[in-house]
Parts: sequence; structure tokens; C-alpha cells
Amino acid sequence: MEEEKTLKKMAEAFKELANSINQCPDGEARLELAAFSKACSLVSPLFRCLGIAFKFAELDYVSKVDDLAEASKSILTLPVMMDGDIEANCVRRAGSHTRNLLRVKRGIDMVKVLFEHILSSEGNSLKDPASKAYAQVFAPYHGWAIRKAVGAGMYALPTRAQLLNKLNEDETSARMQMQNYISSAGPVIVYIDQLFINRQLGIDW
Repeated sequence: MEEEKTLKKMAEAFKELANSINQCPDGEARLELAAFSKACSLVSPLFRCLGIAFKFAELDYVSKVDDLAEASKSILTLPVMMDGDIEANCVRRAGSHTRNLLRVKRGIDMVKVLFEHILSSEGNSLKDPASKAYAQVFAPYHGWAIRKAVGAGMYALPTRAQLLNKLNEDETSARMQMQNYISSAGPVIVYIDQLFINRQLGIDW
């Protein structure tokens, strides 16, 4: 059924986030934490569809999105959340909302890069697109054991056809929704990076 399609829900949710950001071209957008965490939660099923190779990423991503969703009950926007962590001097502490935001941002980015590689590749195998996306986004921050486990899991990835079947999409609709997600997730990723950079927190940790 249309309303159950993961890719469409992801693309539409991130389009709304991108629109919110674009409404504040001259200042720092006050992106709502509740809307952001809800959009991010819609990406979780995609990680599940990728199987064991991304099991660690899925568990890590889901737990951190859950933390942000819980935080949204008392914190209105992303900038307010980050400024609160800065004030409490806990930005880099394990489990801090800001640290979790950085990890969630990488999950969004990994999916964006994966879609870019899927759209530019031929054939039915997802190993090459998934390996490239992992190497580009996650690998620099993962230890040897995790990288090795992910590498082994790449051989158990679904085929492109199997993934589309799990997502209830055909090639044409999937390409359209993947492109929509890429276009909308891009500005959101840039926005989050800028939140960190503007506060001199850096993004490579």
C-alpha cells in the first residue's frame, strides 16, 4: 500500500525538513527536534532491509534516534539542544544528545551516499554501492573489529531486486524516491554540519 512505502515516507519527511531550513536563508534555522527525530526514525527500516552487514549501524542508529526523540519532549530545537550540552560541558560525553546527533547525521549521510551509488551503478549487486558508502561515511570512525564484521557481512547483502521487493518498490518508483531523498537529505546534512562548525565543535569525532 502507498502509505506503507518506506522510501516515499523518508523522502517526504526530509523534504519537509529541508523546506524548514530553506525558510531561514540568512540566519540559523531553528529546526524542531521532534520533526527531525521523526524523519530519522523513518530511515531505520532501510537499515534493517540491508541485513547483517549494517546490523551494528542499525542498532547504533536506532538507539540514538530514540534518545533524540525522548529529548524532543523537553527540548524544542536542535540549536537549543546543542547549546544546552555546551553549557553543561557534556558535548563529547558518551550518550550526550549532541554526540548522538552527530552519529545520527552520519546514518542519514550513509543512506544518501548509498542511494547515490545505487543510482549510478548497473547490475543487481549492492556490494559495491554499500561498500563505497560505508567506506566513505562510517569506516573512518569504526574500529578494526567493526570494519571487519561489516566487510564480511557485505557478502550477505540482498540483491538490488530483493531490496526493492522488501521496500515494495519497482525500479522506476525507487529511483524517483531515492533521488528525492538525496535532494532533501543534502541540505539537512549541511545544516547539521554547520551547527557543529558554528559552535567550533568540529564534526570529525
